[in-house]
Amino acid sequence: QVQLVESGGGLVQAGGSLRLSCAASGRSISAYYMGWFRQAPGKEREFVAGISWSGGSTYYSDSVKGRFTISRDNTKNMVYLQMNSLKFEDTAVYYCAADSVGRRSPTRMEYWGKGTLVTVSS
Repeated sequence: QVQLVESGGGLVQAGGSLRLSCAASGRSISAYYMGWFRQAPGKEREFVAGISWSGGSTYYSDSVKGRFTISRDNTKNMVYLQMNSLKFEDTAVYYCAADSVGRRSPTRMEYWGKGTLVTVSS
């Protein structure tokens, strides 16, 4: 079992930057593929970014590619999402998730945090 807690959300102007953090406890995140997802008001939860067990591979949705960067520090049991050039359309609740077999599904990941709200003003 692993517990995930997101932090770093808040209000930011369009064009600005924000870094989200995901702190894990209960088990080392080295056992998990890690991902970030988001859910905008009235929308379905969608995949944003994923990173492999040792950080060697990353994967991004087309909407954030080139602007967002996912990273992990297994020694600190932390995962990060650096968000640059933020747009109004990035406004959403952002969730950290973990999966032992490497899924990137907005519904099938094994473990989820409770989310942190990111609001981008125009």
